[in-house]
Amino acid sequence: MSRLLITDAHLLHPETGTRTDPAWIEVADGRIAATGTGRPPGAGQDVRVLRAAGATVLPGLIDAHVHLLVTSLDLAAIASWTPGYLTVRALAEAERMLRRGFTTVRDVGGADHGMARALAEGLALGPRLVHGGKALSQTGGHGDLRPLGDDSAPCCESRPDFARIADGVDAVRTAARDEFRKGAAHLKVLLSGGVASPHDEIAAVQYSEEEIRAAVEEAENHNRYVTAHAYHPRAIDRALRAGVRCVEHGNLIDDATIALLLERDAFLVPTLVAYAQTAKLSRQSGLPESSFRKLTQVRDHGLAALEKAHRAGVNLVYGSDLLGPLHSAQLEEFTLRAEVQPAADVIRSATSTAARLLRMEGEIGTLAPGAHADLLVVDGDPLADLTVLTRPERHLRHVVKAGSVL
Repeated sequence: MSRLLITDAHLLHPETGTRTDPAWIEVADGRIAATGTGRPPGAGQDVRVLRAAGATVLPGLIDAHVHLLVTSLDLAAIASWTPGYLTVRALAEAERMLRRGFTTVRDVGGADHGMARALAEGLALGPRLVHGGKALSQTGGHGDLRPLGDDSAPCCESRPDFARIADGVDAVRTAARDEFRKGAAHLKVLLSGGVASPHDEIAAVQYSEEEIRAAVEEAENHNRYVTAHAYHPRAIDRALRAGVRCVEHGNLIDDATIALLLERDAFLVPTLVAYAQTAKLSRQSGLPESSFRKLTQVRDHGLAALEKAHRAGVNLVYGSDLLGPLHSAQLEEFTLRAEVQPAADVIRSATSTAARLLRMEGEIGTLAPGAHADLLVVDGDPLADLTVLTRPERHLRHVVKAGSVL
């Protein structure tokens, strides 16, 4: 049994938003065994002692909206890449995410059971990967990236990709069952237009209520849940009424939609940094002109939507949604949210609230005994200054994953 004892640390408990006086935390066999203040337990020869010297220990961060497989925005180049090359690039990005402090990520379009297994078995270094397989898109929807002149029908859905096309209740059921067969922990459905998809409008409503209900029923049958890509009330309200548990983005929500989110105890995963970074990269991103027009439409409303949802008490979860060369800005979502949220609430969105969304409360996002020993040791107090988390090169002293110090 491997053991680790961290002493002289301030423990940050995200559930309560509190930071303790100097304390200790004991880890055994990859799990948190005990925490306390005062004199730490004795350390035997088989115990590694990490003296924090006044640093803060908090749970490892959770990013609930990543696309590990999308490591480039050059669609023409990606078309020539083999599945093996795509996977190796994705796992390299996974390691970079872990070294930023993200010990768990939820992939909402692209990653598969093989990638999750490789990370779980330690064949590659990276965070715990909770994957949903491929997102479901209607023909002409956010996941249909075929050029306008391409009349070929999508075939087989076997190539690694962000989404798969399924039209009609029966096809949605089949696709959902297939993704759950392959180990998906959730199912994502694309219910409005998107920035990266060149041929749809943000205001479009995609999928009928019957199709969404079919996806939700299949998820419930498999003890899973559905999350929805959606920006505006028409799509989000339809999704929530059909039983969708989580909404990605939500930049254009109104008061009525916020009330419905609260009524259904649903989760909202804003992804503000994706729009800020894409706009910053500008035309160098390779996205078409139509995407930049849509980017402005959603970017300008995102922060206000987040503030309204926060004030109302919506379950808010941290997500980045960065693609290709933008992944390095993953921590900057903290900076943007801090404009309208207290630091404790932003940290909670990336720890304990995210754990509830993933149905892993008590397992991750907490320092409670019995939880996975996924920990960060940082210089400074993140509750007083969020740059302690956004500048890992300066403040991140150690990442601990399953009790092992990187």
